[in-house]
Amino acid sequence: MVTIVDYGVGNLGSIKNMFLKIGIQFQVTAEPEKIREAKKILLPGVGAFDAAMSKLDQANLSPILRERAASGVALMGICLGAQLLTEGSEEGVLPGLGIFAARCVKFKFENPGWKIPHMGWNELHIKQTHPVLNFPEGTELPRFYFAHSFHFQTNDPNLVAGVSTYSYEFPSALAKQNVVAVQFHPEKSHKFGMRLLENFGKWNYEKN
Repeated sequence: MVTIVDYGVGNLGSIKNMFLKIGIQFQVTAEPEKIREAKKILLPGVGAFDAAMSKLDQANLSPILRERAASGVALMGICLGAQLLTEGSEEGVLPGLGIFAARCVKFKFENPGWKIPHMGWNELHIKQTHPVLNFPEGTELPRFYFAHSFHFQTNDPNLVAGVSTYSYEFPSALAKQNVVAVQFHPEKSHKFGMRLLENFGKWNYEKN
């Protein structure tokens, strides 16, 4: 059972439709107790960093998400939800959840021909083996739909699970033990997004 956190800024319709299509059981909730008891958590998000963090803080969900991540519960953030798992963002001033030793920075281009936001389909190059980022060998490179102006930045290469290129290479997926963050929208990414969400739905993380 995947518990989808509903805190007012997620693209829940597309996410629910995708889980229904792949046959993964889920619940959508904003209730702290249900999230505290969840066995697997998905944190979605669209919009601005500070607005989203404010909603999590006001709903008293921030400490619960940190607690669940520390306890070994499988947790995945997507798009803005992924950025909230970092320490913070140039987009705002509020601290993030701090689960990843990373920040979010705005795309900076030397060539003015590159536009912000980065929007559209792009390839994901896998940098570390991970159950959620597991795609059949011999298939084409996984491609996902992106829509963002800020991207992950970290000094710890061990956190970088996947990279993409938009003018320059940037981390587009982070992973650490039971927590995964993907910058793109798997719920809008057809067969590859379907596979990624199915992988997450079937992932059984065991804390050592």
